[in-house]
Parts: sequence; structure tokens; C-alpha cells
Amino acid sequence: MLKPKITLSMIIRNEADRYLRRVLEKARLYIDEAVIIDDASTDNSSAICKEMLQNIPLHLVKNSISKFGNEIALRKQQWEETIRTNPEWIINLDADEMFENRFKQDVKNLVAIPNVDGYCFRLFDFWSETHYRSDRYWCAHQNYQWLFLIRYHPQSTPFQWRETQQHCGRFPILPLQCLKKSTLRIKHFGWAKPEDRLTKYNRYKKLDPDAKYGWKEQYESILDTNPNLIEWRE
Repeated sequence: MLKPKITLSMIIRNEADRYLRRVLEKARLYIDEAVIIDDASTDNSSAICKEMLQNIPLHLVKNSISKFGNEIALRKQQWEETIRTNPEWIINLDADEMFENRFKQDVKNLVAIPNVDGYCFRLFDFWSETHYRSDRYWCAHQNYQWLFLIRYHPQSTPFQWRETQQHCGRFPILPLQCLKKSTLRIKHFGWAKPEDRLTKYNRYKKLDPDAKYGWKEQYESILDTNPNLIEWRE
């Protein structure tokens, strides 16, 4: 039997000096294809994708004008370009997210199980290279609610979205019948450096000043000087 095809779906923007190489180095161990939207990067992010995904079919789409300020438009583009490749399983990662090491082996078993439409995982927000944050504002890792891996059903049309400019979700609202929780964990490094936290804080204040799409207290907590951190263990 042929193993199910896993397609990586990702959006990048000026990721060359961040985590892109590490993320793709791990992802290439288990993916069969990749669809990447380069949202008007001004660095060599696209070149890194081509380099790190050699010998893996890569569909790279480069936007000449960024859609970064309107997430829903960008996510819709990502989805349409991904399903255009006729995927079997879609794994949707950002350029600062990677699974723990055992994922490269265990994912083969996940996608081989019949009648499962997707898997939910726990997401750990790293506040350094070695520690993740855990408190009332940063507790994503306590819930199996993060859908990153789905089986694509072409008949699931038309696609509906949560129509918000920010925090619209990675996937459209899909009629997924059977979702499973996985104990595999995701490491999110988007908050791991002080300069990245400040950049994100300023971005949220600009794009969502009234916390219409998010949580005001969580936005403010980004700049906490003494958050509760826990050491990561593989």
C-alpha cells in the first residue's frame, strides 16, 4: 500500500534570519510536498525554501504586495493554493513552529488510520530557546484544541471562513466528522526572543487596538518582565 501523501502548507514573510531553516529541516523528514506563500518578503526567504526542500515538490507562490495586515485574505490564498495540488493530508505550520522530534516517526501512524479527518495538538509558546511560558494568559499547551493536521476531502465545498482580519484560523470551517487528540507536541518559537515579542506587541496594538479579534490582557502580558517559565523536555 502507498503511504498517504502529507503536504506542508505554510506562509512566510522575511523569515530568513529566524527559524525557517530549522523548521524546514525537520519538516522535510516527513512531508511529501510543500505549498508555501511568500508574502512579499524582502529577504532571501524563498531561496531558503528552495534550498531546504530540494528533491521535494515545492509550489512556491510569491506575492508582490503583502497581505499581512489582512490575515483572512492571506489564509484564503494559502488554502486555495494548497488544495490546488490535490493533497491527501495537509499539515499547516507557521515558519516558527515545529513538532517535537518523535513526530517524524509517529505521524506515519496517524495518517494511516482510516476514518479520521484530523488531529488536534497542544501548542507550547516558547519564551526562550529552552523554556515555554505557562500562566493564565499563555496556556495553549493545556488544551488539545489546535488543529494542524487534516485529511482533505475535495467534496467539502463551498468553503466558509471566520471572516475576521486577525485570528481567523488556519483552515476554513470544514465538516470534519472525526477529530482525534494527539499527544505529540508543537513548539512555537514566535515569542522566544525579546525583540520578536516587542514586534508582535506593536503589531497587535496597530492592527487590533481595541482587541476586537483578540484578548487585551493577553496582548499586554506580552511585555511581562517576569513570566512563569517551564523547561522543555523532549
